Amino acid sequence: MKNYEMMFIVKTTLEEAAVKNTVKEFSDIITSMNGKITNTKEMGQRELAYPINKEVSGFYYVFNFEANNDIINELNRKARINENIIRHLIIKLDEE
Repeated sequence: MKNYEMMFIVKTTLEEAAVKNTVKEFSDIITSMNGKITNTKEMGQRELAYPINKEVSGFYYVFNFEANNDIINELNRKARINENIIRHLIIKLDEE
């Protein structure tokens, strides 16, 4: 398993319960596929640098986790089809 970091932005037009469900959905994907979340950061609501699909702000979340390629592929797939996610990015962290 390799170390990764995923940052994603959730729409601010959603109710609080929908935002929490969206975040839980992604953490559940990691844990259900035998990945391990090492750190979760809720960075709060921030203004976007430029409008994305008429959204001007979003809730930022960061996950640090250990995963294999199957988990990464599933996270990318779910983030692309989830309408609550404005943007996402997954990077592989350097081995220390």
